[in-house]
Amino acid sequence: MTRRPGSEPLTARLHKALHRARVGVRKAGVDYFRGDGSDGPALAALLLSVAFIAGGTLWHTEWFGPTALVLPVIAGGLLLRPANLLVLYAASATALTVEAALFGPYDEGPERITPGTVLIVAAVGLIGLLIAQFRSRVGVPWRRGSTMLFDLRERIRVQSELPRLPDGWHHEMALRPAGGQSFSGDFVVASRTQGGNILEVVLTDVSGKGMDAASRSLLLSGAFGGLLGSLPPHSFLPAANGYLLRQDWDEGFATSIHLVLDLESGDYELLSAGHLPALQLCAGSGRWEEKSGEGPLLGVYDGAQFDPVKGRLRPGDVLMMFTDGLVESAERDIAEGMDRLTGEADRYVAGGFAGAAWHLIEAVAKDVNDDRALLLICRDA
Repeated sequence: MTRRPGSEPLTARLHKALHRARVGVRKAGVDYFRGDGSDGPALAALLLSVAFIAGGTLWHTEWFGPTALVLPVIAGGLLLRPANLLVLYAASATALTVEAALFGPYDEGPERITPGTVLIVAAVGLIGLLIAQFRSRVGVPWRRGSTMLFDLRERIRVQSELPRLPDGWHHEMALRPAGGQSFSGDFVVASRTQGGNILEVVLTDVSGKGMDAASRSLLLSGAFGGLLGSLPPHSFLPAANGYLLRQDWDEGFATSIHLVLDLESGDYELLSAGHLPALQLCAGSGRWEEKSGEGPLLGVYDGAQFDPVKGRLRPGDVLMMFTDGLVESAERDIAEGMDRLTGEADRYVAGGFAGAAWHLIEAVAKDVNDDRALLLICRDA
């Protein structure tokens, strides 16, 4: 036989059809696990499993107990939307009814469908329905919930990274959320401005801690990151204060400390919004000095003024900024905590502060149930 012009061999057509089917299946799988696809295939699979379990129960009760119906019910609560979940529940109830009719009254033998079996399946179904309704109200399927939380954590981490510093400078930073969680109410935003000669760093402590403060922390870190470097240094905290006031949160205050550092001369300004003072190690004397600007909490009242304090980091000097979770606890006040922090930090003076931030948190406030953040800016000797 001769092939007509323009026609394709059978093997080529089959190859293209197989490729289209494979692409379609892959796309449907991606959409499903992203939460954008239909849950019809999942419903069909679960309905088949209900029928399989019911048939197995009628065939061999020792291996397929009536309570095995809770397995597709649990899976349905995680996979299906509420409307389709009710279809699955109806199928499960039908299976129990058929089993009860064929086995006879429950008081005639141990293999019968007892009221306890019905209550167990119904209770698990009710829990699954509540979970499905919560997911439907939030609009986040369970398949995407963990991914979104992971993405949220990574965004906070990336936004807290400091830019690379020129030779002669280095930084150390550590953030440790309360209770070993992945989300913190403390965050850092930083930027190099004026051609990279000025380093601006803002350390903020949002009211609340851990997961309770995570959403506000993410929102504020994004807003503060946009403001930092876009405004003159002395305008940043007033703008941040105005932004926080506009949110009108019930628990809407925060503390911040804003460092503006000249990387050529070492001169700096510190502006504070109700934050703890920074500590500067003077290499010449080997002593720690408190450096703190004057200003109220962010989000308390409009028109707040923030007065800076000036200083200079000379070769060998270190500037340490931290949040109150590091130095304050129920067992000690802030002054005692700061003394303990500087005492531990003195151990790193001779060998340098490389990797010191995490170790200082471990030594000073390892078991404190509060968010802790520590930032070190070091000028090499």
